[in-house]
Amino acid sequence: MEDDDGLSADTATVRAQTAKANGEFRQPEGFSKENEIEKLRTSGSMTQSAHEISRVRNLSKIQMGKYELEPWYFSPYPVEYTEEDVVFICEFCLSYYGSSHRFERHRSKCNLLHPPGNEIYRDQNVSFFEIDGRRQRTWCRNLCLLSKCFLDHKTLYYDVDPFLFYCMVVRDDYGCHLIGYFSKEKESAEGYNVACILTLPQYQRHGYGKLLIAFSYELSKRESKLGSPEKPLSDLGLLSYRAYWQDTIVDLLLDAKGEITIDELAGMSAMTTQDVIHTLQNLNMLKYYKGQHVIVLTDAILAQKERQKERQRVKGGYRTLNPDNLQWKPPVFSAASRTWNW
Repeated sequence: MEDDDGLSADTATVRAQTAKANGEFRQPEGFSKENEIEKLRTSGSMTQSAHEISRVRNLSKIQMGKYELEPWYFSPYPVEYTEEDVVFICEFCLSYYGSSHRFERHRSKCNLLHPPGNEIYRDQNVSFFEIDGRRQRTWCRNLCLLSKCFLDHKTLYYDVDPFLFYCMVVRDDYGCHLIGYFSKEKESAEGYNVACILTLPQYQRHGYGKLLIAFSYELSKRESKLGSPEKPLSDLGLLSYRAYWQDTIVDLLLDAKGEITIDELAGMSAMTTQDVIHTLQNLNMLKYYKGQHVIVLTDAILAQKERQKERQRVKGGYRTLNPDNLQWKPPVFSAASRTWNW
């Protein structure tokens, strides 16, 4: 019996090594896919298998203002909320409740009508607020919980102190309603001007995403810096940025008088030279001519621009920013205010 047991153990070891060498994936002993998904749905447990954690949402529905939203991904809300049919979120303070009675009682007492920060931009359509994660920890953490429902790659939740949050809102007689936001490190070693960016689903496909991106670059211009979003970008984020980069560079080339260099394009747009080159290559606008690279506006790009102008004319025009409406100067932080400070 001992020889048999020893032989069995050796055989199991050889099989395990062979599977590892062949690149085969084997789940741990006693693994249950159903149990793992339930753990993830209710508590975000990632203890057994990373293969079962992606794209499993744990909330059924979210009620926010007059909109009912269906989350896309997992978000680490407290476990008791995963059993509720609807999670009610206050659209001003972003507090969350599992019952309509508790939510209505909160709304009768909540007096917040806009994000808890400084309004730094206003025009006839939208406003932007700047919120310090260190000064408004609870609000910013609630914002991160909400945004995680719609972002696959987002990891920031608890440590919001090193970040500034720029929130775009639309105004009406009842207050300022959150459209979207982007976060930004107070001090970014890599020079990123955006850490995380989101337009809420109920406001997508209305041009607000491009407005958020344009605002992040407008801040970079005020800082006299070149900026780029933190990588990796989500699928929707990459599409949005590529569209913005393409529109910006083509518009600058059409308005240019005479020759223009890549460095000049970067300085005028506040984009990094890498992003400018990446966009030009994607559009097939970099050509090699007489021993040097030149930028060429192709007929296909010009035709695409004309079609885009026609679509925007039918829709009623672009959403644009007026830089003169931006009342802001780059904040300066001490070492203590960039991180935890209880």
